[in-house]
Amino acid sequence: MNTGAPSSDTHPDTTALRARWRATVTAAGAPADRDPEPYADRLLTAWAEPQRRYHTTAHLADVLARIDVLAPHAADPAAVQLAAWFHDAVYRPDRSENEERSAALAERALPELGMGAARTAEVARLVRLTVTHDPAPGDTDGEVLCDADLAVLAGDPQAYAAYATAVRAEYGFVPDEAFRAGRAAVLRRLLDLPRLFRTPYGTAHWEAPARANLAAELATLTTQG
Repeated sequence: MNTGAPSSDTHPDTTALRARWRATVTAAGAPADRDPEPYADRLLTAWAEPQRRYHTTAHLADVLARIDVLAPHAADPAAVQLAAWFHDAVYRPDRSENEERSAALAERALPELGMGAARTAEVARLVRLTVTHDPAPGDTDGEVLCDADLAVLAGDPQAYAAYATAVRAEYGFVPDEAFRAGRAAVLRRLLDLPRLFRTPYGTAHWEAPARANLAAELATLTTQG
């Protein structure tokens, strides 16, 4: 379910992201003799690919910032942070296997960085969970990652409009009628969920505005054409 977040700055300065990557890798237990910089290079290059309009470095930065807010709810915050870095590392808007390929990338890269098998497996599991954004009850790591990824839905009207525009731009190869039908189906599935957000913070702060935004976009889509 592709509901990533755009920003007014699609490709922000990566200095802070690089510093954050180094800190996250260290917190996750990478040995001091492993250089994290080549992995930062590869990931940030991927996140800045030209076909992206909202699965961008700005989206990565936004998700990481939201994880900061939700981190007390997570069992393994370092794993959640790493999963954020990898969750859209492979992205082609015309492909359906992006999450699986992103998870496989994490499974290759993290052992090279000296990560243990258990944390590597947890990161890959979390990345795969972003296919559905439907964590099992008690999966606090999954709840944090999914809520952080979906929080774009709760933006103010201007931010949500920018998000919707970015979604359409990313699927620019899809004809208008087909896009409206497909997007409307996604919105209906989201609105039919009993809960969009699973963390206490997400439920309290994001659920109501997200539903209002989704309903408004759906109404617009179904009156077009």
